[in-house]
Amino acid sequence: MLDNNLAINRWRLVLGSMSDNSLPFSGSEREIQSFEDMEQLLDYLYSHAQGDDVRADDGTSDRSGGLGDSQLTAARWITKVRELFPRQTSEVLERHALDEFKMTELLTDKKVLEQMKPDMSLLKTILQLKHLMKGEVLETAKRIARTVAEELSKKLAHNTKQALTGRLDRSTKSPIHSARNIDIRKTIWRNLKNYDKENETLVLKDIYFSSRVKKYNKKTVIIAVDESGSMLGSVIFSAVMAQIISKLPFAEIRLVIFDTEIVDLSGMVEDPAEVMMSIQLGGGTNIGKALSYCESLIQEPSNTCVLCVTDLYEGTHPNLLLNTTQNILTSGAKLSFLTALDECANPAYDKNLGQRLADMGAFVGALTPDQLGDYIGRILS
Repeated sequence: MLDNNLAINRWRLVLGSMSDNSLPFSGSEREIQSFEDMEQLLDYLYSHAQGDDVRADDGTSDRSGGLGDSQLTAARWITKVRELFPRQTSEVLERHALDEFKMTELLTDKKVLEQMKPDMSLLKTILQLKHLMKGEVLETAKRIARTVAEELSKKLAHNTKQALTGRLDRSTKSPIHSARNIDIRKTIWRNLKNYDKENETLVLKDIYFSSRVKKYNKKTVIIAVDESGSMLGSVIFSAVMAQIISKLPFAEIRLVIFDTEIVDLSGMVEDPAEVMMSIQLGGGTNIGKALSYCESLIQEPSNTCVLCVTDLYEGTHPNLLLNTTQNILTSGAKLSFLTALDECANPAYDKNLGQRLADMGAFVGALTPDQLGDYIGRILS
């Protein structure tokens, strides 16, 4: 029955929304919603053929929900196509959109880009299409990437730095006079001369505060990011978090992007937009090879944290990945596999491989960017 429903639903996508009454979608509520959303995307695309909506609803359907034509823009269309359709299918649809139906406004008209709100959705679309952009359009796309990266950095920097700086440093006077930062011992000691014997009261003429900045040994944080299309949000946040960590006086950051090849972008960490515009989405994945490179960067294992941001869908035999994981853990370095690093932290990943890595002692799980600073601070403290 499941295969039959799938076949019917696929035929329904071919026939279009005008067949809604005679051939409705079937399956669970979630499956129906997914196919309805796919249909909205196809309607949006093929409405550009001959200038008319050749697949448009004839007005007899009262279906509600889904993406909704009025909500779709070229940017959102491209993002949703990649989310809902298999990769090969999405590539065909994108090529139809660009070549046959001339939906090229994102690629050819910088004014269209300039009028769009610079947000995560637009940034994802830019990163997916940047290889097709040229000239002024590409330069506009880079400025948008920089704007979004700066906004994300402002949003995340304070909490991340606060989480990473950690414990009180009682040798430094704090510029922030907060009750939780009062240095009780120093305050009492310095005010003993003001003790009122008659009233048996210690008069506090001066109150001393401690900084929350601790003098650390140099810590090294190595972030390796899988640049496959499904990890796009994680790539964006990894680039921003690498920049934030690089500005801390006690931390050295290394940033590696990988698919089947490895690119060390450590020299770019101060410019996350440049990092983002350097990625090449798609292709195969060799996590073991990337992790082996990260192992070669470790100099002081006890002061090193390796974060591998990946969906764990290894494109080759996992032996190298498993062996390298064991080597890193045995050395005393901290190793984590972040199956998602984005605002949702709702990952899709190879759970079997994830369980094997967790059984070896590595952390395997998803984090939001807000949680990452606290997590690194805890495991390196």
